[in-house]
Amino acid sequence: MKTYVLVAILACFWMINSGYLKPLLLGAGVLSIITVLALTSFMNRKDGEAFPIVLLSRRLPGYLGWLVWQIVLANIDVVKRVWLGPASISPVVFRTHASQSSEAAKVLYANSITMTPGTVTLFVRDDVFEVHALTKEGAAEVQKGEMDRRVSALETV
Repeated sequence: MKTYVLVAILACFWMINSGYLKPLLLGAGVLSIITVLALTSFMNRKDGEAFPIVLLSRRLPGYLGWLVWQIVLANIDVVKRVWLGPASISPVVFRTHASQSSEAAKVLYANSITMTPGTVTLFVRDDVFEVHALTKEGAAEVQKGEMDRRVSALETV
């Protein structure tokens, strides 16, 4: 069942991005999907974690919309800090805990932190992330745990 869902997602993604129904492009799309299926099968044999359940969540579009908004807000904050000069920056490295149970969700959480301007996930060990933030306020925002809760919610389909 999960393989069919993955094929459907990949086929839709390919069609949305290409938009052409020419045989050569459709063949390249089929070849790409077969390659991805082979890679995910290989990865499943290596680490035992199959197709990430996170990608099947109905909550994913809502999370992505929220994440885009957080990225916009963080961009505005970083631009403001650049205009205000070095005195407005208070870099800090801190640790935060991830509450996700799957590796895929932890990766999504770590990447979400990094995609938000002003924060970078430096190191991940088990459930502890080491994060660099441009400001103490940015660190406090991550430590509030809203992003962690939203990613964890994706694990429940």
